[in-house]
Amino acid sequence: MKKKTSPIFACLWLIIIVLFVIMLVKHFHIKNFNVIERGILYTSGQPRGMDYTRLLYKYHIATFVNLRVPNEHREENWNVEEVEWMKSNGVKYVVLPIGKHITIDEIPDVEACQKFIDLLNDKTNRPVLLHDSSGKQRVAYLAAVWMLKSGRYDLNQTIKKVQQITKKPLNEKEITFLKSLTN
Repeated sequence: MKKKTSPIFACLWLIIIVLFVIMLVKHFHIKNFNVIERGILYTSGQPRGMDYTRLLYKYHIATFVNLRVPNEHREENWNVEEVEWMKSNGVKYVVLPIGKHITIDEIPDVEACQKFIDLLNDKTNRPVLLHDSSGKQRVAYLAAVWMLKSGRYDLNQTIKKVQQITKKPLNEKEITFLKSLTN
């Protein structure tokens, strides 16, 4: 004779399974991860722990570009963890600081734009992961520089991609910045 499973026991198992799936998805979620162009450029927020390994093996990231300024410490020891991981895994690591609130809405200056273009023009650096703390403003604008300067995207495609990354409509200053890149 079969034992009947109580509805309460079945609900508890369902809850346990759902919680396990939620934790698994959260564990394998890289903050604000975006594919700009597969095999060339990706953006994200600050990677943590196993994120570095997943980015290396799943996306074959050759160069990590950190846009955070040295005194920008939201997470404890983020910089030590990142630098140590890069050294021990033989991955290129570039610090290209774009200060929060130093320029208009975190828009990169001409020098940072040129350094980033030069970096991406060297195919040995690809694919590149561009990150800051949130994976929104600064990474979106610097990715837009490459999108427009490489000729792979037009202004409208770039605006859509930037809005997708920042999760907000662009203001007039931001659109003016993007238009200035098309000249």
